[in-house]
Amino acid sequence: MAIIRDYNKLASDILQEVGGEANISSFTRCATRLRLVLNDTPAQAKSRIQNLPGVIAVVESGGQFQVVIGTHVADVFNALSALIGEDHAGTGNKPKTRWLDAVIATMSAVFAPIVYILAAAGILQGLLIVAGLIDADIKTTGTYAILNFMSWTPFAFLPVFIAITAARHFKCNPFIAVLCCCALINPEWSAMAGRIATGETITFLFIPLAKTVYTSSVLPPLFLVWALSWLEKRVEKALPDVVSALFTPLICFVIIVPLTLIVIGPITTWAAMGIASGYNAIFAAAPAVAAALIGGVWQIIVIFGVHWGITPVIMANFDTQGYDSFQAYQTIAVIGQMAAVFGVFLKSRNRELKTTSLSAGVTAIFGITEPAIYGVTLRFKKPFICGCIGGAVGAVVASLFGSLYYAYAALPGLFTLVNAISPDAPMSFIGELAGSATAIVLTIILVQFVGFDDPVAEETLTDAPETAPIGTTSTAAAKISLALNSPLSGEVIALEAVADEAFSQKVLGDGVAIRPHEGKVVAPCDARVETVIESRHAIGLACDNGAELLIHVGLNTVNLQGEHFRPLVKEGDVVKAGTPLLEFDKEAIERAGYDLTTPVLVINSDEFQLTKLQSGGTIRQEMPLMTVS
Repeated sequence: MAIIRDYNKLASDILQEVGGEANISSFTRCATRLRLVLNDTPAQAKSRIQNLPGVIAVVESGGQFQVVIGTHVADVFNALSALIGEDHAGTGNKPKTRWLDAVIATMSAVFAPIVYILAAAGILQGLLIVAGLIDADIKTTGTYAILNFMSWTPFAFLPVFIAITAARHFKCNPFIAVLCCCALINPEWSAMAGRIATGETITFLFIPLAKTVYTSSVLPPLFLVWALSWLEKRVEKALPDVVSALFTPLICFVIIVPLTLIVIGPITTWAAMGIASGYNAIFAAAPAVAAALIGGVWQIIVIFGVHWGITPVIMANFDTQGYDSFQAYQTIAVIGQMAAVFGVFLKSRNRELKTTSLSAGVTAIFGITEPAIYGVTLRFKKPFICGCIGGAVGAVVASLFGSLYYAYAALPGLFTLVNAISPDAPMSFIGELAGSATAIVLTIILVQFVGFDDPVAEETLTDAPETAPIGTTSTAAAKISLALNSPLSGEVIALEAVADEAFSQKVLGDGVAIRPHEGKVVAPCDARVETVIESRHAIGLACDNGAELLIHVGLNTVNLQGEHFRPLVKEGDVVKAGTPLLEFDKEAIERAGYDLTTPVLVINSDEFQLTKLQSGGTIRQEMPLMTVS
């Protein structure tokens, strides 16, 4: 592929905007991003670099300043290496991470993978509520009883789910983590805690135990796994290899579980209950103020990525009260942003924006607002503000009816409104409907009235080849229809569900993602191998119709520096559909704690129409995946 612009200049521009060589501690790259570790982040650096030609996006995460460039990142990396020397590159220095960044990253890593499990159970609870209102006798049937305990299963065993995701994040043995968390929800401990609650004293090594019960708990298992990750490494280092496999789990088990029962559990439970009590005090004193606050700022919280941090508070409310007001208002905030993106769809005259808005709006119906926020409303600013205003006013309306949620909603949205239904509070659901309707109508009216900078004129513009952004191909290429087969066998998931915003927000292009069942990647079509990343975890392909593909095995697997990956092709090779491209050791990579979710992207998807033939379920290699035309 021809070089479209001067990558030396782009590297020089980035270097200047981040404060020069002296401000760079180290830098590396992955398949699409230049990853800089800066001593300090200069003011306006993110926005200035974001606007440089050839830069797709800038993401600050985990102490890294990540410049998303696309498949030509190698050219920029090489140019930057030439400017400041190889001493900085790939030094492996641990990124400096602020404690708030670490908390946000941890909450996201722990809860994002299980959100759809909790959402499924929450929807089932809502349906059972509706069924009970339609026919009260259904509650006496065995069918209802079975579905009811099924709907509560992921919440009762929530510590186990947290053990799995937290072990992956903190990089410790997931089986030891599950073992320890299972001990917390053992029915025998629940019985003992009940006896303690009645006044009986039970001790461990002469230390009195608290009456804390850990089913549905969030912070105790999370901090348990954190402590386990610290202990496990030191135990493994101290023990001889010949006995480590047996005695590491034993030592960790007998230390961590009592430590949690004595210290970690009571303290973290008290902290969660305390925060929940603080919010509930505001709600009790001034429900409208609490409603306006949550309805108005919740989507702002989502932008900064700290929204997972509220989960312990919500869980504490359901655990102690059996209901929660926060989610009732949170739902209306989500609906307000959904209405904003539909308002953009109604007002815009730009065909591409209308398509994007409609797609993001449909996704928001299901409670997922990130595509709406990053793709539309925040991009044009005014619609985002309109959505926040509509959410705030709608939440206040709901508060006047005393609306509450009586079942947990992992993804609050239109489909979880039934969670506000309760036979003991008939006005709750009515208020939630009234608040949601207010948010929808008010937000759409505001968007039509306030407006935004509609890019309708862009449809008539044609860019000269020399100004085309990096990573694009000539629009003169024939856009013939091309069938893409699955390069992997595994579980297909929507790109929006990938736990990496550069992929989920489609800044690198549209496509799907696959959770692989085996460690083999094959060519999805006839193509030329354009890029084999040095860390060997990603391959770029150029197709005959001009489409550029990226198959990126795993998230953050660049950190493995090529370990466990074996490319079977080299740059410049011409391959046929089904040709083996890459092999990887699936088990070893997962043991190292990495998520192997593999995005399959059309990098220049804005030039094509994608038809996704499968966006969920199991798929085998070389089965039809999508078409590009």
